[in-house]
Amino acid sequence: MELCQVPDRAGAADVSRLFAEHGNALLRFCYLQLGDAHLAQDAVQETFLRAHRRRASFRGECGEKTWLTAIALNCCRDIRRRAWFRRERFSPALSDLPEPSEPFDPGDDTVITQVMALPPKYREAVLLHYYQGLSVRDIALATGTSENTWSTRLRRARSILKNKLERWYFDEEDL
Repeated sequence: MELCQVPDRAGAADVSRLFAEHGNALLRFCYLQLGDAHLAQDAVQETFLRAHRRRASFRGECGEKTWLTAIALNCCRDIRRRAWFRRERFSPALSDLPEPSEPFDPGDDTVITQVMALPPKYREAVLLHYYQGLSVRDIALATGTSENTWSTRLRRARSILKNKLERWYFDEEDL
């Protein structure tokens, strides 16, 4: 007796391939969005469930990574909207961040700490553009909003970060 049957083996194989290619990056992205490893795992699992259910609706207007990132972003937003999430204070600890697929030497974590302190809509813009490597056009296509919205959010996030990090890169000797 099988407990779980996958009616469409080709679809399951496709989701497995997508998970192998993008699962780690999406887990890190969701962790930065939610600040909790278990919630991030739930969001990634939900992302791939939604991707499997909706794979027939994928039109190819954007890349698979963009499509999956948009689904993951919506899953994270859904979790953040829940009343219990708003009552709790989740703050991602950089030491708990899931391991990247490529080696990364963070050095000074001042920049990432300031990015994580941004309001959610600006943090999303920075993470999608710089961390996930999506263009403003891809973000707009994936989220169904205008390019101007994301350009404005990126510009405002850069301005906030510029003010917060203005004196950060100087040595004390330079002052």
